[in-house]
Amino acid sequence: MGQTKETQSYMDRAQQVLYHVYNRFPVVFSHGQGVHLYDTEGREYLDFGAGIAVAGLGYGCRELNDAVKGQVDQLWHTSNLFYNGPAIQAGEKLIRASGMDKVFFTNSGTEAVEGALKIAKRYSYNKGMAPDYEIIAMKHSFHGRSLGALSVTGNSHYQDPFAPLVPGVRFADFNDLDSVKALWSERTCGVLMETIQGEGGIYPATREFLEGVRQLCDASDALLMLDEIQCGMGRSGHMFAWQEYGVKPDVMMVAKALGNGVPVGAFLASNKAATALVPGDHGTTYGGNPLVCAVASRVLDIFEGQGIVRHVQAMGAYLWESLEKLAEKYGCIKDHRGKGLIQGLEFTMPVAPVVSHGLLEERLVLISAGSNVIRFVPPLIIEEKDVQEMVQRLQRSIEAVC
Repeated sequence: MGQTKETQSYMDRAQQVLYHVYNRFPVVFSHGQGVHLYDTEGREYLDFGAGIAVAGLGYGCRELNDAVKGQVDQLWHTSNLFYNGPAIQAGEKLIRASGMDKVFFTNSGTEAVEGALKIAKRYSYNKGMAPDYEIIAMKHSFHGRSLGALSVTGNSHYQDPFAPLVPGVRFADFNDLDSVKALWSERTCGVLMETIQGEGGIYPATREFLEGVRQLCDASDALLMLDEIQCGMGRSGHMFAWQEYGVKPDVMMVAKALGNGVPVGAFLASNKAATALVPGDHGTTYGGNPLVCAVASRVLDIFEGQGIVRHVQAMGAYLWESLEKLAEKYGCIKDHRGKGLIQGLEFTMPVAPVVSHGLLEERLVLISAGSNVIRFVPPLIIEEKDVQEMVQRLQRSIEAVC
């Protein structure tokens, strides 16, 4: 797909002023509607990436637009020295949806992870443990780019340039309970992991593993911290992925689809973890401001009022059947994993050429998970016809590359 002078101009200007830490595709999106994006040349794209699982309700959602417009004319920001109504409303709805006890709003998922780590350390401090606490995290995980979040991200590719990181983190094998037991010590204050590994290749936790880790934490009075930033908010076919297992965490992190594109995240705590932090232990300038919380509150209303989770269950099953047929048809596909509308196809080769061809030639937005997995995390509002169209475009991309 050739570039016009207008598109090239955007790209040249970006190279001049934006820090080059992203290898961007040569596309400039200008607007979206439903499950489609449009570039500055007016071309339509079918979006099965949702801004990396962010746009759960798609683009141009009238109710969310109205929530922003209504709050803009009232109050954007007051600081957390004062109360604000939208934060209280969003907090009440998030607590009701999750069954947790307390919530702290952040600006991102990464910041939510930082808060979770502080809860685990503070909880252990309150018990009088020695300050050389240890966190058990998982290999091939991804929790964010700040130094604390990087420290529990089990991928040396992300970590090595920024060492030394926060000490006291040990890495177990996901879905291998014996590997967690082998790392456990009297200094272990918590386990942090994704309920469904995203960047690591779309691997759901097994029931045996999640229940086993919960039992280990209970036996040692340590905290179980579940990262639901990508797999939460209905994406797995449950409001939060852990709810399928019935294994409630002490701390949970959410973000992404919570704001459908506005920068909001949260960490939530229950029972003993809900009182670990005291005034002065944590804070944020922008977190929980009225503007983003008005959107988060409306997102939660839409999820409940429109039965989004039930819709994901139906569309997830349809997507599963469709991808299974693809996996049977093409020898370059070696595995298919996932739940709901977070699924992945593992290829026998790097998937970058397939993703690139799909975007530039078929106008299909897909993202990878690692080097050889295509990740399917579309807006949660997709219909069967969207899955059918995606499969047709993906087939042409596979056949052009494989």
